[in-house]
Amino acid sequence: MTPEARREAIVDAALRVAIRKGFGSTTVRDVAAEVGCSSGLIHHYFASMDEVFAAAFEAAAGHDLRTTEAAIAAAPTPVDQLLAYFASYGRTEGDWAFQLWLDAWAEAARQPVLGATSRRLNVGWQRLLAAIIERGVASGDFRCDDPDGAAWRIVSMIDGLALQNVAHGPMLPQASILDWTLTTTEHELELAHGTLRRPTENR
Repeated sequence: MTPEARREAIVDAALRVAIRKGFGSTTVRDVAAEVGCSSGLIHHYFASMDEVFAAAFEAAAGHDLRTTEAAIAAAPTPVDQLLAYFASYGRTEGDWAFQLWLDAWAEAARQPVLGATSRRLNVGWQRLLAAIIERGVASGDFRCDDPDGAAWRIVSMIDGLALQNVAHGPMLPQASILDWTLTTTEHELELAHGTLRRPTENR
């Protein structure tokens, strides 16, 4: 393998192990066994497991963010962009991606590189939503005095509700989480209830 391919293989292996075991329980030996190499080779490419975890998290969560950005760019109106955002937002019950976020948050204080990556991507999701709100305010579709704060409140609500299901099992139906999120968003942006179509309304 080229150095670039070997590094990518290590990152992919770390992501697979982390999905199964969590960042906190994944060791360099686990990743080496997954790749089929020595632990020393892992340390040749990464100074610490913190850097391995950060690269693995970046690969997964960064991909989700870029996919959502593309979906939003293809949506014609601010309302459509909001719907694309919520449809693409990957932190849902039973979804390994949200479990990965939960693991990253839990390890952030102990793994500074992973923590910095998690914070940057979290802000990326918030800023993506805030930009939609700002465009909607500029076009007259939305009314909101604080797009940045509204985006933080909406993202925090989604994450908090999804966290209940990931941490404690399926406590809340996903349809209810989405409905509450859309209702809260309509309230934040002074939209009439039902402006943001619920999934059953798209059939």
